[in-house]
Amino acid sequence: MSEIGATKGSRPRTGRKICDNIGLRGIMPGKQNARNPRSGFAYWMDEVLKEADKAADGFAADPVHDLRVALRRCRSMAEGLRAIDPDPSWKKMRKMGKGLFSALGDLRDCQVLMEWTEKLASGDSAVEAALLGYLRVQEKALKQNAEAALQDFDRKQWRAWSRSLTRRSARLQLGSEPFQSLALERWTQARRLHGQAMRANAPVAYHRLRIGLKKFRYVVENFLPELHEEWAKGLKRMQDLLGEVHDLDVLWETLLRADVLSNNDARQRWHERIDQERQTRIDAYRREMDGPDSLWQVWRSALPRGREARNAAFRKLQVWASYLDPDTAHSRRVARWALQLHDGLSRVGMLGHNHTNSREYLQAAATVHEVGRSEGRKGHRKSTEKLVREVDRPFSWTRQDQELIAFIARYHGGSLPDQTQNGLRRLQLQQRPLAQLLAGILRLADAFDADRKGSIRRVRVSADDGVVIYAEGLDNRSSLAERIAGARHLLELSCGCPVLVRPMPAARKRQKTGP
Repeated sequence: MSEIGATKGSRPRTGRKICDNIGLRGIMPGKQNARNPRSGFAYWMDEVLKEADKAADGFAADPVHDLRVALRRCRSMAEGLRAIDPDPSWKKMRKMGKGLFSALGDLRDCQVLMEWTEKLASGDSAVEAALLGYLRVQEKALKQNAEAALQDFDRKQWRAWSRSLTRRSARLQLGSEPFQSLALERWTQARRLHGQAMRANAPVAYHRLRIGLKKFRYVVENFLPELHEEWAKGLKRMQDLLGEVHDLDVLWETLLRADVLSNNDARQRWHERIDQERQTRIDAYRREMDGPDSLWQVWRSALPRGREARNAAFRKLQVWASYLDPDTAHSRRVARWALQLHDGLSRVGMLGHNHTNSREYLQAAATVHEVGRSEGRKGHRKSTEKLVREVDRPFSWTRQDQELIAFIARYHGGSLPDQTQNGLRRLQLQQRPLAQLLAGILRLADAFDADRKGSIRRVRVSADDGVVIYAEGLDNRSSLAERIAGARHLLELSCGCPVLVRPMPAARKRQKTGP
């Protein structure tokens, strides 16, 4: 398939490039690539309406396929963008398109099975006629279902989403780190499904693999245009093979359900034909996808690794938070001071030696600590915890990492964490001391910007009979100093010693020496 989800009999649409260098030239309206105008979110949203008019005239195979391609493109873009932009309209748009897409899918499957029946009949006219007769009856009913679904399709709302969601997508740059991280997540999921399919060698396992590979392909095709130019043929070929394996599995199930195999000889003939076609495609898939030189490795080699992968995952989280945080400048300042505190406490020996990734946890929690304000000021810390726990888990995070970051972000202010199921008991036992310590650091860093003015410019940590934190720009007589004094307690509990915050001494001027 050269088109997303294209199946047998599709007209090739290759060479699509979504953007030139930077910006959203493939997503923003009126900014399609000059070499290929068939690109962009706005383009495909509009294409759905055009193809719907064509499909409505008889629901023939090609118009049905073209409408499904347009719908699939919009829904796949929405799925990818929804992982970064939490606006609920993405989900609503996908849901509205799903009803029509599913109805058309059932019809398209029936039409594809007709093509397979004619291809594999090989002179078996009795079974061919019986199965085609059965499928034509199904097709008639499915066309009626598709017609009803198309009548229920809200074109006015679709146009409204085309305008509003295109504007939202304009904040994201094609090929950028958030999309690289999203592709890495989809690659990991699909690669795991590949392993399961190779071990199980069962129809359901290949079906799941087909879906997983399809999701990876959608991210690359929609959001990583340079990589898609290199990978398009391989992605198309593998998805074609798995799609045809699925078609053949469905064909066999349909033969049994239609009860058109009149005797054991007919049953054996069709089973052998289908199995031979199926195995040919599985063998072709395995040749390219198994082993150290497989396409899996080719794709993985171009995606971020190590520190770059973690940075890309953080950038994806940062962009997600920016859609929800009403004051990102505040969060950036808090993150900067939190990391300065962390590094200073580490230098004076207050973090111990078993806090792997603690700096990354703290940076992530500081970045997202205000996202709950998008749901109102009341209870915003609990809302923050809920949102962080439910966000699509970035690459390299475990479920435990996500719980830890959500906990730290929640307790950046308000009540202290307790031992209840909603507090420390939610975390693994070995995580609890680190979680409380990092929450204490974030709580103090947040207090440094309680006035939201950036009055504090930098902080420095020293150890003199406890922990002394020097804050440049602090006025001991200000209300900000009072807020900071009240925010020290959790850090003191975690460090087991007093924590003092003082204005940073003025730098001494060097005295000139010599004549």
